[in-house]
Amino acid sequence: MTENTVSEIERMVITRVFDAPRELVWKAWTDPKYIMQWWGPKGFTAPVCQMDFRVGGKLLCCMRAPDGQEFWNAVEYHEIVLHEKIVSLMYFSDSKGNKIDPSELGIEHEAVDGAYDVTLFEDLGNGQTKLTFIGNEPMESAKNSGQMEGWIQILDKIAAVVAELVHAK
Repeated sequence: MTENTVSEIERMVITRVFDAPRELVWKAWTDPKYIMQWWGPKGFTAPVCQMDFRVGGKLLCCMRAPDGQEFWNAVEYHEIVLHEKIVSLMYFSDSKGNKIDPSELGIEHEAVDGAYDVTLFEDLGNGQTKLTFIGNEPMESAKNSGQMEGWIQILDKIAAVVAELVHAK
């Protein structure tokens, strides 16, 4: 019997094509002012978002559920290639950014050991950008836990932010 490695496990992958230049999609993904508009699935808000966007830096966001329950997430940045790629590690945290076990919040979350989240921004030409998010959760677990549906809803919210940026340009 062999142990699973990162490359052997099918990870959650979500893509979305935006009718916007790559720089605007990048801006929507990396500016706290815009992150607060899309962080969390449909019906959730993000009342707090602090960001030190650099390798070694960290994002700390509060995601508030419709019932008022708050969930904090932290993101550590491990690699940033301007307008192309972000490699990060996202986890549930307390309000100070200290990692906590998702089960403390009643959340099932299975991460792939040693895997980072990877976000790719691809210029498709004709003013279109393809965003690919590769999560650190196995695909099957992401589907079963609702993570997949949550990310699809988040990408819908990002699309609305990107559309506003396009119209404001």
